[in-house]
Amino acid sequence: MTLITPVPGCVRCGGTVAPDGHCWDCGAAQPAFRSHVEITAPGGAAGISDRGKRRGINADAMALTTAGTWTIGVVCDGVSMSPRAERAAQVAAEVGAAALVELLGAGVLPEVALGDAATRAGRAVTALAASVDAAPACTYVAGIAGPEGIWSAWIGDSRAYWLPDEGIGMALTEDDTGEHEALSAWLGADADEPMPRVRSYRPQGPGRLLLCTDGLWRYLADAEGLRATSTRGRRAPYADGGLLADARSLVGHALDAGGHDNITALLVPVRPGAPTGTATSPFGAAAGPT
Repeated sequence: MTLITPVPGCVRCGGTVAPDGHCWDCGAAQPAFRSHVEITAPGGAAGISDRGKRRGINADAMALTTAGTWTIGVVCDGVSMSPRAERAAQVAAEVGAAALVELLGAGVLPEVALGDAATRAGRAVTALAASVDAAPACTYVAGIAGPEGIWSAWIGDSRAYWLPDEGIGMALTEDDTGEHEALSAWLGADADEPMPRVRSYRPQGPGRLLLCTDGLWRYLADAEGLRATSTRGRRAPYADGGLLADARSLVGHALDAGGHDNITALLVPVRPGAPTGTATSPFGAAAGPT
């Protein structure tokens, strides 16, 4: 069961809903299960995951939390050709976020913590497999932001971007893809041991760290386009609902452009020299799932 948002009982019998959106007791499929999830964390960070218009289930997952002065986000995208891809993404996001809370809380350097957390997430996904031929799989991107800068780690083609309030934005990740944009790295029993790449950046001014899946960046791959779309209609930085409103703008753009895939956008405020959050649950607070 996902821990990032409350899950209601079965619409048919009131029983417990499983991670695949079916009832454990009677087996009934739940209408619109995890079709749209919104989460927030102290300090203003927020994320939205939406099923999109063409997919039967939402195989994206996200986790959002804080540990001391660090704000932590993880976004995962289930590999569509693998079984139980939605479960792989949920497990990876939850295990990765929980590991980062533990490691950063113990004083581990952020770049080391990110690598260790990705390895733990990968092993958790591997453990879901019945065999290498029936292996749930997902991509993975994690980001942490604090007074000293931002760090990101990734495996696959989920991305991290730096979106400054002023100046030029940039992608912080490089897709693990090969010929015809096929994935060359992912988490799962049919993949090699996770080898996350880690990148750090020390901003000179405030902005936002964006973590997202390809359901968003295939419509908006450029950092400047992402920044302009996320702030469209805002009168001032972090006004009019803050980063949750910005995430809604991004997801709304992808839906309006076709919504062919699941869409996830998670935004973390970055204010150099200022604390970004305080300790809380590893999986954020629900802000309005449907």
